Amino acid sequence: MIARARCAALLLAVGVLLGLAPSAPAVALLPPAVVANTAVQPTPPAIALQREVRIGIGDQKDDMFFDPRFVALGLKHARIAVAWDALGSSWQVEQLDGWMNAARMRGVQPLISFGHSRLNRRNLPTTDRLRRELRRFLKRYPWAKTFATWNEANHCGEPTCNRPELVAGYYRALVRECPTCTILAPELLDQPNTISWVRAFRKQLGYTPKRWGLHNYIEANRFRMARLRALLRVLPRAEIWLTETGGLVRRDNKSTTDIPEGARHAGEVTRFIFDRVLPRNPQIKAVYLYHWNAGPGETSWDSGLITPGGRERSALFVLRRVLQSGLRPNASFRSAAPR
Repeated sequence: MIARARCAALLLAVGVLLGLAPSAPAVALLPPAVVANTAVQPTPPAIALQREVRIGIGDQKDDMFFDPRFVALGLKHARIAVAWDALGSSWQVEQLDGWMNAARMRGVQPLISFGHSRLNRRNLPTTDRLRRELRRFLKRYPWAKTFATWNEANHCGEPTCNRPELVAGYYRALVRECPTCTILAPELLDQPNTISWVRAFRKQLGYTPKRWGLHNYIEANRFRMARLRALLRVLPRAEIWLTETGGLVRRDNKSTTDIPEGARHAGEVTRFIFDRVLPRNPQIKAVYLYHWNAGPGETSWDSGLITPGGRERSALFVLRRVLQSGLRPNASFRSAAPR
């Protein structure tokens, strides 16, 4: 990590001196709209998305920025979840510097999602403290302009689960600190309390934010959209960003929630996200697949596009096809029928 961070910083400095490093990363969009025959056929043609959608990868590791396969995709967006107090810890600063500098070297715009402390999970900041932490982030990484208020704020493994009023204060403070930044409302996990939590948050805030994050793992892996559509009805004029989504290959995190698993299944889920969820829900304006490459076998979660040994999975083939030739909304699925 240290060697890569130094390498990224050195390459970035050289690029700036030579005028090669990008001063403002371009937005990664799906291909321009084209006219296509969408009638059901044995092999339905791909069609380009007729609106702008950010496509990115979420990963805590910086491996992808040094992988030629990632570079070849041309993606310009990536997400990292950080502890709200990360800048007060030297080892977290070292990791964050490596990730942020590598992203900048590749011209990738980061989405930074604040979340619980990695030193004391139950310790929550005051609204003023979180505002000061954002100020520190902007000073250290002035090219970062996109933030999410809190990671999976409605998940009851988070200390914010029963504190929508506090998270409303966080959102208000972040917007005031950086009015020119893009600040997402809390990122939500698609679980039964999603709608009630959103209503409580909105009541405390006094208005509806324009952009929200959603992690739709549960429904996407069951090939469903019921909770997503319920959320869209509650937020009819808001943008929804899928800031964590993807097909599950394997997990061992002691969760009792039943979700299908497997590499082939994960590829079908990736198709479902791009070929069903996006075309049918125009409020979705961003998709961040989690994650690029799987960690060692002892890690508790694997939804990677790359195996621990470095081999490509079918989910990566789907992403590459979407970026190169577009969507296939009329194609059939080998897995359970989408609902």
